[in-house]
Amino acid sequence: MSLAKRIIPCLDVKNGETVKGTNFVNLRSAGDPVELGKAYSEQGADELVFLDITASFEGRKTFTEMVTRVAKEINIPFTVGGGINQLDDVTRLLNAGADKVSVNSAAIKNPQLINDITARYGSQVCVCAIDARLEDGEWMCYLNGGRVRTERKLFEWAQEVADRGAGEILFTSMNHDGVKEGYANDALATLSDTLAIPVIASGGAGQREHFKDVFSIGKADAALAASVFHFGEIPIPDLKAYLRDQGINVRL
Repeated sequence: MSLAKRIIPCLDVKNGETVKGTNFVNLRSAGDPVELGKAYSEQGADELVFLDITASFEGRKTFTEMVTRVAKEINIPFTVGGGINQLDDVTRLLNAGADKVSVNSAAIKNPQLINDITARYGSQVCVCAIDARLEDGEWMCYLNGGRVRTERKLFEWAQEVADRGAGEILFTSMNHDGVKEGYANDALATLSDTLAIPVIASGGAGQREHFKDVFSIGKADAALAASVFHFGEIPIPDLKAYLRDQGINVRL
């Protein structure tokens, strides 16, 4: 049997509270990160992702104390991202309780950072997040929480990321983010077919069928979602039971 598909709630954190937007803007509060993290761990989430979404834009470090508080309440793998620019940031977050770190803006600006992280801590610690928008038929990568367009193209950058040793790619479609009409399955399938590392899908979950499709059509290894979990629209135990009924291998 193939490896189990993973369900990953994502805590987008700004100023110490969980927020959720649409297409990376119009943020609204979704609750306390520590309480949400604990609840997801208890509900059977496979992992938890914590992103300090304004750290890179504001030029500061991820809120370390918050990471420690979340880590103490959960017993599942914990990925933290936001404002990670150097190895010292990685050390600080791992010491605070993170199992993995997610790099995005800093990796595009300094791709060697991926090599450095994996050389010191191993590939399993390095998740490379890629925020991309489909523009005139081409997926273009963005920095700083979707604020700054780059000339990097999704598929070329993803391949370089894998070649540099990252353990996983977390691809967020900015077009699909918060819209709840399904994931970017065509792009995800291309990534999954061409890369030798796991692909985490992000952006677009609105109903249970979207998770089935992202695994069967998008070929993703994991599906990340936020608002459908934060606001109680899709309970994780119900989602996993549904996916198992649909023939998708998940951990119950």
